[in-house]
Amino acid sequence: MTMNVPLDMFRAGLAGAQMAAEAQAVITYRLFGMAGIWSVTPSENNRMVSEKGPALMAANLAAWNAAMKGGRPDEIYSAWLKPIGRRTRSNARRLGRRGLKQPG
Repeated sequence: MTMNVPLDMFRAGLAGAQMAAEAQAVITYRLFGMAGIWSVTPSENNRMVSEKGPALMAANLAAWNAAMKGGRPDEIYSAWLKPIGRRTRSNARRLGRRGLKQPG
């Protein structure tokens, strides 16, 4: 455990803001994909739904483990955020690389 609790809380807040921005980008890419503007795979809609449950379960389990070990609130939040942040980051990268759908 470190003694930089205020900085740890700030880091956790920044990680949450980063995850929220990445999630918004993923939502935008997927909506553009549904509208035919962004290039997405045909399975993207199924993926969008099927990934939520496992990611949330992993996040809740990580937060539960951190809480049961006596973690501080920022440690519990960071543990909860890590699995979700990994998923949003990878989705944002993957969808961002696909680019606009080419006409024709």
